[in-house]
Amino acid sequence: MRSRYDHDQNHPDSWPGESWLADWWRGLTRPVRWAAGAGVALAVVLGLTGAAAAGGFAGGGPAPARAATARVSPARPGGVRAAATARPSAQARAVAKSGGPPRTSCESVAHIGDSTSLDLISPGSLPDPAQQLGAQYHDVGVRHVRIDASGGRSIVEELPNQINGYKVATSYWEHGYRGCWVFALGTNDVANVEAGSAVGMTARIDSMMAAAHGEPVLWVNTRTELSAGPWANAGEQAWDAALVRALATYPNMRIFNWSAVAQPAWFLPDGIHYNTVGCAFRAHDIAAALARAFPATGHSAGRVVT
Repeated sequence: MRSRYDHDQNHPDSWPGESWLADWWRGLTRPVRWAAGAGVALAVVLGLTGAAAAGGFAGGGPAPARAATARVSPARPGGVRAAATARPSAQARAVAKSGGPPRTSCESVAHIGDSTSLDLISPGSLPDPAQQLGAQYHDVGVRHVRIDASGGRSIVEELPNQINGYKVATSYWEHGYRGCWVFALGTNDVANVEAGSAVGMTARIDSMMAAAHGEPVLWVNTRTELSAGPWANAGEQAWDAALVRALATYPNMRIFNWSAVAQPAWFLPDGIHYNTVGCAFRAHDIAAALARAFPATGHSAGRVVT
């Protein structure tokens, strides 16, 4: 059974603590190869902040997958408070100029992501609860937030004791969830396709859109700072292009162009995960993008928001 944690941002002390984060990080500081059987694609690990993903696949057994599930209510006043050396994104500059964030028509949001989302609800990456993703969603008007983030998550492949993105979404729907969706997935899917998966990028996107059943969906596109290997940015750009092509099929779909926003200085040395400054901007900008994609009044300016 996979590890799950219910985290209420009103009670940050209820977080299970840093020990499992440290243990997990140590278990993921080397790339992992997991062969699930003949004809099954490799499930490649994109772990917690600091996990070394570059350098190809090496031996060793798979580390246990960790997941965090957060249901956050109500909000604390938030906002990005990051180091002055980071260049603010367009959204952050707009917020500073206007005096407040935009508002969304989405009253409920289900956010499904990998370790780059897990970091956004982790005190280890964002010690200030007001900077964390749940609080940022509340700041743009979301009343009910569900966040399911797991290190190494893909839409299709599963590490031991892990649920893939598609199954999380279908489970939410089957248990009565109705509302907006944010899919911050794809980084690991690129690596799995590179490793030989028979399930292509378009099929992966289609499966998540089917799980949303026509409800509003915001995809967060992907980026790395790597020039080679399974997580090379060339593959992430191919994923981002597949997302753009999918817009023609799904009128309920929008894309947050995170790839155009992210700054090199926000990345950790592994070229995949984000430092505290990057996490703060990423959490803020995803929430702001939701409000731009599905605004409280009027219509979004375009189907790709920045």
